[in-house]
Amino acid sequence: MSNKPQAPAVEGWYTMDNQQPHLIGSCCKDCGTYYFPKQSNYCKNPNCDSSEFDEVELSRTGKIWSYTNNCYQPPEPYVSADPFEPYAIAAVELEKEKMIVLGQVVKGTTVEDLKVGDEVEMVLETLFEDDQSDKVVWKWKPLAR
Repeated sequence: MSNKPQAPAVEGWYTMDNQQPHLIGSCCKDCGTYYFPKQSNYCKNPNCDSSEFDEVELSRTGKIWSYTNNCYQPPEPYVSADPFEPYAIAAVELEKEKMIVLGQVVKGTTVEDLKVGDEVEMVLETLFEDDQSDKVVWKWKPLAR
């Protein structure tokens, strides 16, 4: 990591608290359905017709529901390291909300290090650098077994 300030790679999707980052979602005021990214137009729950939501910080922890590796460089507009390095991706069931959120796993963790049911926590890690800042994104970090 450089000495540049940190900035989100995706605005408004997560807090920038390095100690306790959270994904930012929404919760339907009528039925309690959670969304990520935030929903603001109408509730997608077929049993609800609400259009009112609270913005909420989602759980920082969860369990791996599924995982895979990404061995090809994603196309633009996604920005990735050059030269490209493969990375692991995990679908994580958030602890409280019981919804699945997909994200990269921290650098240095491979699919051989992961197992369905493993506990993970959300952290911030640099995705890429530009001239002004380190662009950070949420990633999943395995907790000790």
